Amino acid sequence: MPRKETTRKRAPAGMCVPYIKTKIKNGREYTYYEVKCTTGYDPLTGKQKQRTLSGKTQKEVIQKYKALQAEVDKGTYVEPCKLTVAEWLEIWQNEYLNSIKQNTVSSYKTTCRVHILPALGKVKLSKLTPLMVQQFYNNLSNAATGEPLSPKTIKNIHGTLHRALSRAVALKYIASNPADAIGIDLPKVQQKEITPMEDEEIKSFVEQIGSHKYRIIYLITLFTGLREGEILGLSWDCINWEQHTITVKQQLLKNRETREFYLGSPKNGKPRTLYVADTVIALLREQRAEQGKLARICTGFDNKWNLVFTNEIGEHLSPVTVYNNFKRLVKEIGCDSQRFHDLRHAYATSSIQAGDDIKTVQGNLGHYTAAFTLQQYGHVKTSMAKESAARMEKYIQSVLPVPPKTV
Repeated sequence: MPRKETTRKRAPAGMCVPYIKTKIKNGREYTYYEVKCTTGYDPLTGKQKQRTLSGKTQKEVIQKYKALQAEVDKGTYVEPCKLTVAEWLEIWQNEYLNSIKQNTVSSYKTTCRVHILPALGKVKLSKLTPLMVQQFYNNLSNAATGEPLSPKTIKNIHGTLHRALSRAVALKYIASNPADAIGIDLPKVQQKEITPMEDEEIKSFVEQIGSHKYRIIYLITLFTGLREGEILGLSWDCINWEQHTITVKQQLLKNRETREFYLGSPKNGKPRTLYVADTVIALLREQRAEQGKLARICTGFDNKWNLVFTNEIGEHLSPVTVYNNFKRLVKEIGCDSQRFHDLRHAYATSSIQAGDDIKTVQGNLGHYTAAFTLQQYGHVKTSMAKESAARMEKYIQSVLPVPPKTV
């Protein structure tokens, strides 16, 4: 492309001096201004790193120069990143998720592939703005139905994008995170109301279980509050028969990519020890005896993970099968809406009703904080509400003046 010689006007000392440049495109002559700004030095060669700024007018270029120089002086300048969002997400997934649980990694990858990449993948990482991120969230919908995604799903997508961009900020690919919550408006997630079975429903459920093959699983879950993966991943070495304790150090998980089951760490990554009731220990002794019978009957019995609950040949149980059997049982007593996880909720509310302090309940459930436990179980059962009203009535009667006797 033909260019005219660059000319330079003298300016006062201390000011940048833009070059006047002219180029000819499609037979037309264009004039613009350009200046170079030193942004740092190469640590290996010691050579200057320079960035070229251009604009239609000298004033525009000088303003850009001053703004850039201010960032350099403050130490906040970040070299423009040439990566696209798609290229950065690929690097992030391959290099920076090695210490995260397998299923979490799988969830991140799915979120990137299904939601983030189609909408933002081609955008330059350095050009991504909070407005673009906000518009992305606002337009999220189910690809199959076209319906808007739930607030919880959008929050999860935001969490994935924010985490990936935070790493980019740490590596100085971008100066700030365009997905920071300060500039983003996310739909409010409505917490679902917890509705565990009432005492009479629990009695009906226990009676309905009868001699069901998963009876001990359901009862121990109801009496300990273990998660489904924790009860199915419980191993015999986690039980202290003398101290009457169960140590929760693992859970049965399924790899979403390979579809294979494995034993992983508990949800919060930390083992916990529960002191359990005598009935729970009795149920575990019963289960040990039943498993011993199976091992003697089946010559191919192989309990390689030393699990408390196995199928007839020593393999782990299928969570889907355990769940479906539970749903059939609760349907028969008119509690169709109950989920297996609601046994955990029933344990928590029963513990609070029995007088356990919230810190103890938190530890038994394996929650991060007591505040979260309070948030989850701030509601009360009907029986608890009635007892509270009765106690209040007793107090009221104690402070009211005794009415005079009528003659």
